[in-house]
Amino acid sequence: MGRTKKCLRCGNSKSWAIRRDKRRCASCRYEWRADQLPLHLSRAEWRRLLRWFLLGQSSVGIAREARLGRGQVLRALMLVRQAMASDIPPVFEGTVEIDETYLGGAWRNKRKSDRSKGAKRGRGTSKQAVFGILCRSGQVWAEVVPNVEANTLLPLLRKQVATGSIVCSDTFRSYTGVAAKGYVHRLVRHEEQEYSDGKGNHINGLEGFWGYLKRMLAAKGGIRRERLPLYLAEYVWRYNHRKLAIRDQINIVLSQLQNTHELGG
Repeated sequence: MGRTKKCLRCGNSKSWAIRRDKRRCASCRYEWRADQLPLHLSRAEWRRLLRWFLLGQSSVGIAREARLGRGQVLRALMLVRQAMASDIPPVFEGTVEIDETYLGGAWRNKRKSDRSKGAKRGRGTSKQAVFGILCRSGQVWAEVVPNVEANTLLPLLRKQVATGSIVCSDTFRSYTGVAAKGYVHRLVRHEEQEYSDGKGNHINGLEGFWGYLKRMLAAKGGIRRERLPLYLAEYVWRYNHRKLAIRDQINIVLSQLQNTHELGG
């Protein structure tokens, strides 16, 4: 585990050691243990909070079960999502699936005035675009993107997938240049009602993740667009760690919290 240098009360980055296991803020003089976690919560309190969060409890339920204030829980969950966002999967190799999706309110939940404007669904919509990559080893990577043009998506592909890998996609025009970037490109022709060619070339795994993501976000009752990247990071993290026991997931998040909030060094 790392050691906290940033003040947990005022956020000042200057502090000094007063004992081997304690530090003192140079600004507000607050003292804390070097391995203490943010928000003045003990490790036991963080464990209780994380357990109920990972089990899918609402912030109200977490506050009740962990015996904490709801405002404190909301601040803690924002830190947790920031820590999850820092847990980027390693570069993928082998066979991967790529696709884009669009997140926003369900059509049936939109105001009649918005429906009457003729807003599109799918490509060309005003919803928020998200690009995703799923590795057949079982991990996924996804990021909010400003658009779905090739000059936006292909650099992300090159950053997250090793050249020489097999890339499965549909026939969307932005994926036309995949082979030229050093990949073996396999196409699935959805427009011809083809969803798998029987040779392992499909994007069903990633489409399954999109379905999971949309169900989880719908259960939240709507997410502000500016907060979407953190909620996306949360569900990517949950998906990538889904096979681990809750106890192991808690330990990973605690470690990430320490690393993310300057609990290192």
